[in-house]
Amino acid sequence: MTREYPRPRLVVSRCIEFDPCRYDGSKIPSPTVARLREYADCIPVCPEVEIGLGIPRATVRIVRTGGSDRLVQPATGRDVTDEMSAFAAGFLDTLPPIDGFILKGGSPTSGTRNVRVYPSVEKSAAIAKSAGFFAREVLKRYPELPVEDELRLNNQRIRDHFLSAVFTLAAFRGIEGTRDPHALVQFHANNKLLLLASSQKMLREMGRLVAARATVEPGALYGQYRRMLSIALARAPRYTGNVNVLLHTLGYFSDRISDEERAHCIRLIDRYRDGHATLAEPRGLLRSWVIRFGEPYLMNQSFFAPYPAELIDLPGDVTDRGRDLWEAGEGPPP
Repeated sequence: MTREYPRPRLVVSRCIEFDPCRYDGSKIPSPTVARLREYADCIPVCPEVEIGLGIPRATVRIVRTGGSDRLVQPATGRDVTDEMSAFAAGFLDTLPPIDGFILKGGSPTSGTRNVRVYPSVEKSAAIAKSAGFFAREVLKRYPELPVEDELRLNNQRIRDHFLSAVFTLAAFRGIEGTRDPHALVQFHANNKLLLLASSQKMLREMGRLVAARATVEPGALYGQYRRMLSIALARAPRYTGNVNVLLHTLGYFSDRISDEERAHCIRLIDRYRDGHATLAEPRGLLRSWVIRFGEPYLMNQSFFAPYPAELIDLPGDVTDRGRDLWEAGEGPPP
């Protein structure tokens, strides 16, 4: 089950692991982005630097007056709304096909959500929350793509979903240019379980489209499939969707494993369903049986390894590589 992964093409805020270009001249650490740089093609960007605000620089804020939002630098009184809007449009116009975005959380330019909006440039409480000016244009132009910030990617479930989505979209982008209906058939077959966990409804619709491929012009075929794929990947699978796929997979081995092995797998699935284990435990066991029995339908299923294992990031207390509590005097002596 060795998979070759395409390299997702991602736009990333330059201050995240690339350059010290924040307003105070700092750089933001992100284990996810640091690892991704080896497996993805990243396009770094800092909108504030690009419009000439410099490093370091006085902060900017979103100010809402008369029902209109403006991007203002309170220390200087400079209104940079038009410059930022022009840069965002020009930058996005020149991008090659993209698989996703990782933007700076909380930024008045790049924050994807919950950015404070103020009533004036004077010291005051926020009156609303919104996306930053650059991020607004990204979200408007790319509503179908995964867009996250580095803060949310610290959450394991969000990170897993983002990585699964961008690597799946990158794989689709790799065949999209061919307009080959047979390549689409193979792509759909390899991602059936991933799509089953995400959305049974979309899986059925995509299956009908692929089945009718001979009656659809190749460009339209791929365009319709991309829209459906984006909808299917828009939200992280619910645990019930994953349980459904795990049980479906177990059915392939029921007559090839012992009663004890089957019972053990059911226990792992139940533990995951009840919130006492991660998806990795039952999925890893089932993957080992896929390899052991060489089950042809399952061998290339992306569900079992949607992105490179090297991108899996666990905290030290989970991996037994954290602080030595015994030496710290927080446990009994050895």
